[in-house]
Amino acid sequence: MRVAVVDLGTNTTRLLVAEVVDGQVRELTRRNTVTRLGEQVDAGGELIDSATARVFDALAEYRKAIDELDADTTVAVATSAVRDASNGDQFRQELKERFDIDARIISGDEEAQLTFAGATAERDAGGPPLLVLDIGGGSTEFVVGVSGQDPSFHVSTQAGSVRQTERHISDDPPAGGQVEELAGDVRAIIGSEVPATVRSGVRDGIAVAGTPTSLAAIDQRLDPYDSAKVHGYRLALDACERMLDMLASIPEPERREVVGLHPDRAPTIVAGVVILVESMKAFGLSEIQVGEHDILYGAALKAAR
Repeated sequence: MRVAVVDLGTNTTRLLVAEVVDGQVRELTRRNTVTRLGEQVDAGGELIDSATARVFDALAEYRKAIDELDADTTVAVATSAVRDASNGDQFRQELKERFDIDARIISGDEEAQLTFAGATAERDAGGPPLLVLDIGGGSTEFVVGVSGQDPSFHVSTQAGSVRQTERHISDDPPAGGQVEELAGDVRAIIGSEVPATVRSGVRDGIAVAGTPTSLAAIDQRLDPYDSAKVHGYRLALDACERMLDMLASIPEPERREVVGLHPDRAPTIVAGVVILVESMKAFGLSEIQVGEHDILYGAALKAAR
């Protein structure tokens, strides 16, 4: 079955078109555009016109790709920004009218389940509990479970990179106190929403989405980006801390020039790395595997079923 999946994320609008056969996903095309749909949602409570316009521009190109590849079915999922926005339903209606894309606002729980299914699809069933960490723009999902089974724990938190940037970072480069305040907020969120017994039972982890894939590319100085070298790469905690110190010490124009970092991720990457570092510390992980298979894969597998 040929499936197209559109992910309307808080920071990125993404497309996957793939053949799904016997539980295996074969990519035909995959596209990512930083659209910052969630810009100012945390403060104002609604999607702003300039943000939705960026999404519509991306979807115009995605719609062409979906049609050219003749997908049998198209599914679209909207996550944190659209969930939180008072005009989220209006946005969904405009997507339907303009692009014939029927976006479904999914709960944080469903987002976590789809992400876990996609991230662990290549792993053998069984083994010790595994953390799947999905650092989004508006929310971060912590999902714990055993490969091949439904997750035993999942929670969607407000520790998103866009949300935390808007809440805590006002200087460029950010003042040290702002980074520490952000880190403290993230620690408090994890401590209150993920029980210590869940955290202590985890033995390994997979981190998905733009923050860990960017760090894998920065750590390897990849130019251009190479998915084959990013997917499966293991990030060490001390390497993440070094990259955080470097990224937080330079202004945004210089961050845009860092080898391995897409320029459009420069505004929010510091908050994203803080979330990753604090999450690894909270779960006692000295390293974490980077995965490119996430909610897109999970949604494709579900659609094919």
